[in-house]
Amino acid sequence: MAVKEISVADKLRQLYLLQSIDSKIDEIEVLRGELPMEVNDLEDEIIGLGTRIKNINNTIEGIEKEISNHKANIANSETLILKYEKQLDNVKNNREYDALTKEIQMQKLEIQLSEKKIKEAEVIKDNKSEILANADEKFAKRQADLETKKVELKEIIEKTEKEEVKLKKASEKAKKSIEPRLLKAYTKIRTTYRNGLAVATVARGACGGCFNLIPPQLQIEIGTMKNIIACEHCGRVLVDEAIEQEVSRK
Repeated sequence: MAVKEISVADKLRQLYLLQSIDSKIDEIEVLRGELPMEVNDLEDEIIGLGTRIKNINNTIEGIEKEISNHKANIANSETLILKYEKQLDNVKNNREYDALTKEIQMQKLEIQLSEKKIKEAEVIKDNKSEILANADEKFAKRQADLETKKVELKEIIEKTEKEEVKLKKASEKAKKSIEPRLLKAYTKIRTTYRNGLAVATVARGACGGCFNLIPPQLQIEIGTMKNIIACEHCGRVLVDEAIEQEVSRK
């Protein structure tokens, strides 16, 4: 049994039906806007900030340990100075006196050096603490922004999810009735334009996609639906306005 040939008019109706379904899906995606991308960007930024905060805390801990070591060195030097000063009371000759005096001077220099290192470390610590405070504040703000964006996205998804699933099933069903060559062309044109419009109606003598005027004779030919005609300016498939009412009644 021979397969019944589908008329050009029916092919155009099928294309327009598919376009109308896909346009509704596009509207849902526009409604979501850039929220999904914004959520992903905020999540990535928060992870980065978390890593930065951890590294700064580790640096501060290292500085605090360094300061603690210098303070221990000072305490040790002070203990040694007291020890050597007591020993000065019991020296038996100048050689012992000079040796102990030199040791005391060395320990005093050690104290001065440790005090200098402590001051330098505290300056660095203060700087890191300020950076940490800013990072913590930014982290908290981004966390709050993320929660707000997630709530917005969740609300939109809850409102549109069922309709989107239904439309996507309808789109897949509509695609099955379109011959592969036409479907391939349709898909290519859709990906060319940001609004995803591959099939455009002729309204007020102009292409509904690029708004360039269509010659009167070509408008008549489009209205007969005997040939698939593309806009010479944008390449979209052109259909007569009447097809919109035909498809909506089905």
